[in-house]
Amino acid sequence: MPAGPTLAALPFDQFQAWMAEAEKAEPKDPNAMIVATATPDGRPSARAILLKGVDDRGFVFYTNKESRKADELAANANVFLLFYWKSLGRQIRIEGTVEHVTDAEADAYYASRPRISRLGAWASQQSRPLPARSVLEERLVEAEQRYPDEDIPRPGYWSGYRVIPVLFEFWQDMPYRLHDRTVYRRAADGTWEQSKLFP
Repeated sequence: MPAGPTLAALPFDQFQAWMAEAEKAEPKDPNAMIVATATPDGRPSARAILLKGVDDRGFVFYTNKESRKADELAANANVFLLFYWKSLGRQIRIEGTVEHVTDAEADAYYASRPRISRLGAWASQQSRPLPARSVLEERLVEAEQRYPDEDIPRPGYWSGYRVIPVLFEFWQDMPYRLHDRTVYRRAADGTWEQSKLFP
């Protein structure tokens, strides 16, 4: 039976190693992840979002705080992330809770976005019914007229979340479906305990 991969002692180090390989192997958006939340009555809800930052504190993404996902996170801060790289035969599952990023972090990321994306944050009423595509286009024109140059402030309803992980599972495809599954679980003292799961 083929041996499984050797993984780092700390989950963030292992994540960075696999992400670096995904950035070389994946043709588009290696930082795409599924973010799963729950509705207030307990129904699951999921969507693909781009990871915009990661460090030892957690995983950051940005969104409209008046969106459906934001409403769900306000009601239940538990969240689940899933990265899947088919070309590498790998996935990473991450369980945790969310906190808001600081205004300074949100401002810095917002300022780095293309001009049309910044205007789009003003034009889009995310997750609300859209009568016709032309309505969004009209709202974008209005935003362009309001902010004709590069000085486009961040809307107060647009910000980010940091997912603070409590569990990672690294899954590696192996021959004969004898896959390798490594779990890192955060202990009460903040250290990480590593274990294996049957495939």
